[in-house]
Formats: sequence, structure tokens, C-alpha cells
Amino acid sequence: MGQLLTGLGSLVVVVIILSLFVLSAAVKIVQEYERGVIFRLGRLVGPRGPGLFLIIPFLDRMVKVDLRVVTLDVPTQEVITKDNVTVKVNAVLYFRVVNPPDAVVKVEDFRRATWLKSQTTLRSVLGQSSLDDLLANRDAINQNLQRIIDEQTEPWGIKVTSVEVKDVELPQTMQRAMAKQAEAEREKRAKIIHAEGEFAASQQLAEAAKVLTISEGAMQLRYLQTLTEIAVEKNSTIIFPVPIDVLEAIKRIGPHS
Repeated sequence: MGQLLTGLGSLVVVVIILSLFVLSAAVKIVQEYERGVIFRLGRLVGPRGPGLFLIIPFLDRMVKVDLRVVTLDVPTQEVITKDNVTVKVNAVLYFRVVNPPDAVVKVEDFRRATWLKSQTTLRSVLGQSSLDDLLANRDAINQNLQRIIDEQTEPWGIKVTSVEVKDVELPQTMQRAMAKQAEAEREKRAKIIHAEGEFAASQQLAEAAKVLTISEGAMQLRYLQTLTEIAVEKNSTIIFPVPIDVLEAIKRIGPHS
């Protein structure tokens, strides 16, 4: 009788252990930012979650897919631009899974596939752009990259939200050439500004000459003002400008006297 009870006790323990094992295999918990893609005997059942749910042990298999935005660093790519300039460019890619079944069924590794697709697209798009566009129209290039990569990854259930070209490394010879170009451009602007100043000054002098010609006492007042400015500087020698008209008048009076 004791042996029978012992055997029954052992059987109960085994049944409890098996039940706990089956229950643990049947109960699944998926986080809010995840989805569980269920396969039953190899056939796709569909996504489940978030939260707690049950599957059929030994018949169902679950693959968890993260729905959060993924950040991928696109390694440095050596690209020849449209105007035959060799540059090194790297970028960062932001994407997320919007269709978990497609991300599991239609591509083996959606992260690696998206990463490699971004590299090839980066080289292709930048190879069709000039260096000036790459440096000045970065936003337009980023939008073009995002659109092309998103179209290619859409069948995998991937949504590319943004692509940012981070750094553009130019060869030393090109950097020196661009520095010379910028210096020449600054000199050009300086000469233009100086010429505009000279032109404006000449116009003002011409207007001043007209005013002095019209007013009889204006020139004499100007002479007196000049003397005042010289006297302020405490010079020992003062040069007094005499109008040419006065000299001519003295010359005419001289012979008669």
C-alpha cells in the first residue's frame, strides 16, 4: 500500500511538472513595442500582441518583431560625384517595421537587408549629384535617399522615416581649391564694395560742387571752416587757400595801378 502511494505521488509530481512545462510553453507575453508572428505547423497564422496570449505547444512557433524605430549607421562610402570628384560620405538611416509578417516571411534578415540597400542607394544617388549639390542641397538629397530606400524596402514591411548624410570628406587638393575660390570671391566682393563707395563719393562731391557754385558765399565759408579745422590741430604752419578768381582780379588791377 505504501509503495502504491509512493508511485501515485511520483506520478502526480511528474504530471505537475509536465503541466507547468506545457503551460510555460503555451503562455506568451509580448511587450507593447513588440508583435509576435505565429506559425502553426509552418504556416503563417498572423501577428499577436501586445500582452498575454496562448499558443499551442509543439505546434505553434512565435517570432518576436520589434516595432520601435531602428537607427543604422551607414559606413563610409567612397563616391565619385557627377562632376568627377571623389568624396567619402557616411550617413544614418532611421526605419521601423510596419508589417511584422512581411518582415519575417519576405526577407531573411530585414535589418541587414535594409543596411545593405542603404549603402548601394547612397552610392547610386550621390554618383548622380554634383559636389555643389551635395554641399548646398543636403536636404533635397536626404529626401531623395529616403524616398528611394523606402520604395525598395516597402515589400519587406519596412518604413524608412529618415535618411541623414552626416559627413562629407573632401580630398586635400579639393579643399585647397575651394579655399582659393572662397578667397577670390571675398576679394571680388571687397573690390565691388570699394568701387561702389568711390562712385557714391564722386556723386556726393559733384552735388557739393554744384551747391558751392550756385551760392556766392559758400566757398568762402568753406575756406573759413578749413582754417578752423587746421587750427584745432595746433599746427605751426597754416595754409590759407585763396580763390583763383581773387588772384585774377588782382592781376587785372595790377597794371592799371
